[in-house]
Amino acid sequence: MSAVVWEQGGAGFAAVDGARRLPLAGGDGQRAIAFGGDGPVPLATFLAHVRGVAASLPEAPYALNLCEDRYRFLVAFCAVALRGQTTLLPPSRTRGAIDDVRARHPDSYCIGDRDDCGCDAAGEAEPAAMPPHYVRLPDVLPLAPGGGMPTLDAEAVVAIGFTSGSTGVPAANAKTWGSFHASTAQNLAALADLHGAGTLPVVATVPPQHMYGMELSVLLPLLGDAAVHGARPFFPEDIAAALRDAPTPALLVTTPVHLRTLVDSGVALPPLAAIVTATAPLPQALAAQAEARFGCEVRELFGSTETCIFARRRTAREIAWTPFAGVRLQPVPDGTLVAAPHLPEPRMLADIVELDAQGRFVLRGRQADMIEIAGKRASLADLTRRLLAIDGVRDGVICQAATADAYGVRRIAAVVVADSALDDTALLAALRESTDPVFLPRRLRRVDALPRNETGKLPRAALEALLGDAAG
Repeated sequence: MSAVVWEQGGAGFAAVDGARRLPLAGGDGQRAIAFGGDGPVPLATFLAHVRGVAASLPEAPYALNLCEDRYRFLVAFCAVALRGQTTLLPPSRTRGAIDDVRARHPDSYCIGDRDDCGCDAAGEAEPAAMPPHYVRLPDVLPLAPGGGMPTLDAEAVVAIGFTSGSTGVPAANAKTWGSFHASTAQNLAALADLHGAGTLPVVATVPPQHMYGMELSVLLPLLGDAAVHGARPFFPEDIAAALRDAPTPALLVTTPVHLRTLVDSGVALPPLAAIVTATAPLPQALAAQAEARFGCEVRELFGSTETCIFARRRTAREIAWTPFAGVRLQPVPDGTLVAAPHLPEPRMLADIVELDAQGRFVLRGRQADMIEIAGKRASLADLTRRLLAIDGVRDGVICQAATADAYGVRRIAAVVVADSALDDTALLAALRESTDPVFLPRRLRRVDALPRNETGKLPRAALEALLGDAAG
């Protein structure tokens, strides 16, 4: 934790008491950091809100930020940092995920902008009661004008992000203010060719608690010349309305699940600067459809909670990923080591990659996804990609049963959301055209929707619960 030092200016580093310090935000006080139906919010007003909220926070080392409104999340995140505290980013806002994070950090409090914890937004039937030690932001945020640009110690741990749990128990990953500055600079450089001069409006469908949402809808407007819409639109009509609030063509930050819904909805969107997507593999056909439908580039970003974003590709035209400047990948038996300017040391990814001579890479699945049946090997991720490529399949996943059958074999199962015109026989016939027969699913289970979380990921526990009777 670090005490706040108030300084005029705010650009570059500042040496204070021997510590390397970095500004809380970039730009002058008049530039817009957020916008909405009521117009822009200047940086000076935002900083006054941050100071006002910071003065009201309790003494504690950690805070869970549960804010639904993105602007209020941004204010609360910075206010917590100014108090020398660390923001905890739960993997979802289900009550179970919140309670799990608080159990790991019992000396924490929750901060939000609702009278409940917002768990209904994560798919639960009813809003959950407020968790213990809950601080609700007032409807009218307090203002504390004055002072210069706050700075934070570059080594201060300002956030701890938790992995989604799609591959097991959510793991904690600490992020320093210096690493966030460095990774945001890389993201700004990677997106620079997608828009012209001036402030870039950003509309995001992903929650700010997710690391992808944090990077592109919180840190991007905080540290770059960008402004974020305060809402988190979900339905296509809401996304279109938020985009219309932007003063110039906006960058839409979304996921493959939301993008497919947008493409299929028929809703007209205003002109866009570009669309970026992450959190789950983007089918190439969907990327091409979205580019044709919305008249802009769809850029897929690659990263993780452990590494932050470190590579990009134009999925409609490319298979290989291009790492950001200074990023180096090293394949190892259990996955891939990622070294980057914003990482204090190389981080291990479970993804298996194949590098080309130019340093670009192609994903070949994960070690945990590799299966062997009858002496043959395949990747569950690749099998799922083949399933999703079938015309009429809206969503789906191929997985291996958690337990073996009477013959000691863990059978393959598929959970599918598909058009009614595509029956099981036709679906299997289409899958057989691209898949070795030993890897064809022994069982197809049709559902109305997969149990994806807010960012489109499939938590392992939710999938196992769905397939509880599919092991045989």
